[in-house]
Amino acid sequence: MNSPKIGAIAGISAPIAAIICILLSIVTYPVFSWTNNALSDLGVVPGVTQWLFNGGLCIAGGLVLTFTILGLHHYVNKTWTGRTGTGIFGVASIMLVLIGVFNESFVPVHFMVAIAFFILVPTALFILTSHFYQTRQYTIASFTVTIAIIAVLPWILQLTLPYVSNVAIPETISALSISAWTISLSTKIHKLTQNTNNPTTKVPGC
Repeated sequence: MNSPKIGAIAGISAPIAAIICILLSIVTYPVFSWTNNALSDLGVVPGVTQWLFNGGLCIAGGLVLTFTILGLHHYVNKTWTGRTGTGIFGVASIMLVLIGVFNESFVPVHFMVAIAFFILVPTALFILTSHFYQTRQYTIASFTVTIAIIAVLPWILQLTLPYVSNVAIPETISALSISAWTISLSTKIHKLTQNTNNPTTKVPGC
């Protein structure tokens, strides 16, 4: 199995692992409120809840880093915007791991890495949008910039016109949009790897 295929599989697996672990942690903590809690509150609930939540983030972050190094880099490394966007996305994946390692008990480290994650990912996507336009991949470019806007908009609204008392909802909207992009691009990379033995097939970034 070649490296891009491994990266693509990791990219598809990461959001699935995170979503399953977060949902299971919510099930084990029935008093969780989408409007009054942050998702990270689950990371300090004693017992299985915190292990599911924090462990899920660490696993997902590791898988995203694998996707970034083996899949995304392979796909976009022919332009400086592609390499820059990939680097920032990789740092964001490390921040995701650190959110799980340093739960809310670690003040202010937890909040610093969480804020960094939700800033770095849209930043990476905006830069990668430029790469896709440069390489005339207009459909992916439009999709990527749309996801970047969806990822950042809930936070802008929450800061300017607070619509909930805590941040679980903006966190979820942002995370789901990022998950959709990661799965979509990973699926595309995986399909392209199926054609690597076909000499007439050109894989962007190769």
